[in-house]
Amino acid sequence: MYTFGRLLWRARAVPRRYIAGRRPPPVDADHDLEEILANNKRWVAATNAADPTFFPKLAEGQNPQFLYVGCSDSRLVPNDMLGLGLGNLFVHRNVANLVVASDLNFLSVLTYAVDHLNVKHVLVTGHYDCGGVRAAMKNRGLGVLDGWLTNIRDVSRLHKAELEAIDDFEQRHRRLVELNVVEQCLNVYKTAVVQRKRLETHGDPDIAFAYPRIHGLVFDPAEGVLKKLPIDYTKQIAELGAIYDLFDWDQDHYMLRKTSRLPSRLPRATKE
Repeated sequence: MYTFGRLLWRARAVPRRYIAGRRPPPVDADHDLEEILANNKRWVAATNAADPTFFPKLAEGQNPQFLYVGCSDSRLVPNDMLGLGLGNLFVHRNVANLVVASDLNFLSVLTYAVDHLNVKHVLVTGHYDCGGVRAAMKNRGLGVLDGWLTNIRDVSRLHKAELEAIDDFEQRHRRLVELNVVEQCLNVYKTAVVQRKRLETHGDPDIAFAYPRIHGLVFDPAEGVLKKLPIDYTKQIAELGAIYDLFDWDQDHYMLRKTSRLPSRLPRATKE
């Protein structure tokens, strides 16, 4: 009796379409992937039609002049934004375009770009309406993201007075986006691989300028325009060089243009 009762209950619980032998139509879980692969085939065909030598040239290797450090936001397409073709831009992206000294992923990309690809420019690129920056402006726990967003909150702390003087939230957000880019540019300067390369190229009379040069850019999704932020490296290095310089210098500071000079300083004392 108990068994019959359970069977009767199950029969009543099963949807009518199963009892009638009808099943729901199968769902193709890979439909989106198939669409992407189809898009790729169309792109290959169109590219080959426009330039039959494109892919053979692409297979010869890369020689990028730029390292792009930007946000993972899906609205940003670095090559299109900068008007650069494939092979001309080395890319590292994360939430809110952060340069974190303990991030081995970023440091590996930076080292490969500077030491092996010999890039001439590092483009630290933020964007307005940045979700990471917005999240950092709110006092709300976000789990594992909190540790990462602390880096943006540190930028807020460093520029607390300036940001608090801006009453409009949206304008304060935009300014924090800019200040975040500036601080990340300084974080690039602090790395040993960048300082070492600039020291080498600064002292080479056959090289026109010391590199990699570090640029701070901000993209506006509402307009599609990139703008360069004014960063006074002479002022920053005069204030911070004694803390963050990893190599000694005599007259021309290796982090500045070859024509820009700071007062000479004595080499650091070394152990006997």
